[in-house]
Amino acid sequence: MRSTGGVNWLSGMRRYLFVIASLNLLWEFAHMPLYDLWSTGSVNEIVFAAVHCTGGDILIALCALIGALILTQNDEWPTLQKRSTIVITIALGFAYTAFSEWLNIEVRSTWAYSDLMPVIPVINMGLSPALQWLIIPLLAFRAASKSVRNWRY
Repeated sequence: MRSTGGVNWLSGMRRYLFVIASLNLLWEFAHMPLYDLWSTGSVNEIVFAAVHCTGGDILIALCALIGALILTQNDEWPTLQKRSTIVITIALGFAYTAFSEWLNIEVRSTWAYSDLMPVIPVINMGLSPALQWLIIPLLAFRAASKSVRNWRY
């Protein structure tokens, strides 16, 4: 990937992953009361679950972005933010999350929603994880495209 006077891909990837990691960690802790673990688990189990899920979120977001960049042949990312790259990234992340929620709640019974979790009819997916995969990637894409001079490492 080349830079065309904007943001180089490595700086963009660092910012994308920083936003993905930090906001997903906050989100995981914030929506923990929407899962049964909040009332049944110990503090250590809750912290482990949030950190573990954040690690998964980072991997999902990274794989979704790389897949989208390959599919859209966007070799000028993040300087050129193709709408198709953003849409495919979010769609891949959302699809995997919907599958994972179904697998872990319905099939494996690894975790469960509490009565507080709003559930999207038809797909039986919690509203919170669905919104997580719409909102956070959009913010990460925005951060990835910001000018390098506005960021310090």
